Amino acid sequence: MPSDRVIIIGAGIGGLVSAALLAARGCDVTVVEAAAAPGGKLRTIDVDGAAIDAGPTVFTLRSVFEEIFDACDASLADHLSARPAATLVRHAWGAARLDLFADARASEAAIGDFAGAGDARGYRAFRAEAKRLFEALDRPFLHDTKADPLTLGWRMGAAGFRDYCSLRPYTSMWRALGGYFTDPRLRQLFGRYATYCGSSPFKAPATLMLIAHAEASGVWLIDGGMQALAGAVEALGRRGGARYRYTAPVARILVERGRTAGVELVSGERIRADAVICNADPAALGDGRLGVRATRAPKAGQRSLSAVVWLAKARTDGFPLVRHNVFFSRDYPAEFAALSRQRLAAEPTVYVCAQDRDDADGRAPCGAERLQILVNAPATGDGAPLPQAEIDRCEQAMRGQLLRAGLSVDPAAPTMLTTPHDFERAFPSTGGALYGRASHGWAASFLRQGSRTRIPGLYCAGGSTHPGAGLPMAALSGRLAAACLLRDRASTSWWSRTVTPGGMSTRPAQTARTASPSSPSSAASSRPITS
Repeated sequence: MPSDRVIIIGAGIGGLVSAALLAARGCDVTVVEAAAAPGGKLRTIDVDGAAIDAGPTVFTLRSVFEEIFDACDASLADHLSARPAATLVRHAWGAARLDLFADARASEAAIGDFAGAGDARGYRAFRAEAKRLFEALDRPFLHDTKADPLTLGWRMGAAGFRDYCSLRPYTSMWRALGGYFTDPRLRQLFGRYATYCGSSPFKAPATLMLIAHAEASGVWLIDGGMQALAGAVEALGRRGGARYRYTAPVARILVERGRTAGVELVSGERIRADAVICNADPAALGDGRLGVRATRAPKAGQRSLSAVVWLAKARTDGFPLVRHNVFFSRDYPAEFAALSRQRLAAEPTVYVCAQDRDDADGRAPCGAERLQILVNAPATGDGAPLPQAEIDRCEQAMRGQLLRAGLSVDPAAPTMLTTPHDFERAFPSTGGALYGRASHGWAASFLRQGSRTRIPGLYCAGGSTHPGAGLPMAALSGRLAAACLLRDRASTSWWSRTVTPGGMSTRPAQTARTASPSSPSSAASSRPITS
């Protein structure tokens, strides 16, 4: 009879969510993490005494996390302080600027002023289509286990047949956007959503327009930075009894008699378990990084994008930054053509997260401010290192792009640089790819690693697995991995205290924290964790 011992490799968001949900159901959960703190890619790096978010910076789909906390009989609001942003993103093309807002009518009016009434109507139609795509795929695909096209159609059912036939998988995102916008700058702006999962708008399917709906539904600014989200989910797990061991890298996954038996740490210590959830990139399994017996897990496909990232504590001048800012290149096709040739773009689009800015007033903080500055790069981190001359050219191109819009960043300010090779060292077997498999072509979404592997008792979670990249998707992957583990446990045992396979999630309720933070409540143990 199987017991409840679970090892989770990696304290990224997917692993943290799995740990919290399983601990709330009475499982004996231990999380082992090579780094010194939780978060995975959701990390901070110290620059001149300032902790700067060095990974994801955009928090959307708050409801995903509310549902996870609710499933553990807790309230997200009790663990995390966050407020909605009125200005979602500020965009610039040289001197021209366009803001998108949480208020859809304000965005439509801004687009009308920027590009004319026709494109304002196009935005209205685009937004409706993005919402339709999101709602069609939310429950049957994003919240459910990995599917093939036939299974997805079955899940959507007769009522969703029309949506199933119009998911637009065979049209590129770039081509589809031409049907909504005549101004090429707007096509460029909304095509950028493909890069949220590390892909090219020229190769990604139009289905990915649904990402625009996720952002338009609300961007949240987290007090204490993005690392506070990782801390909140870790605290949720501790509340249920999960244990966390940091600076504890795993050497290999133990496989005995054809199924998972635990892990062996680099230190030589062995930790026995009945199931393991791997919150690492599946490519690390396929490459044998976690033991030769685990290579039966599938290898990754075409890599997503990487990045060159500067973290700076610097004075700025000349442009009214908000929290999220994008400075577009003058030739988007040329930019992605260079990336597809495994080269840095001569003139890149630049993203700037001004982490001390709040909303739309554009007022700079007194003194230096914390910046994350990012340009897309090919995932070549396991090849020859980038020559210093190429890195210097990339920085000059980045600064030139900012200056076109009037933004200057003190070149003498303390700065930390991260390249694809640094990302490869932090996340082995990825080449520095930040989003797992690229979402190129109609079948890409069906080819991601699912929650289960071909090794019994070994599961996967994280942004490189189904349902995809980004914080909410990584959280859903952790939820799905936990649900699959519980269902498999129930199917091989005559007893099941807590499992409700196939249960439907309810809308999140704001509940008070229980009196005892060290033990799961009976209410939590009865809540389903996935649909």
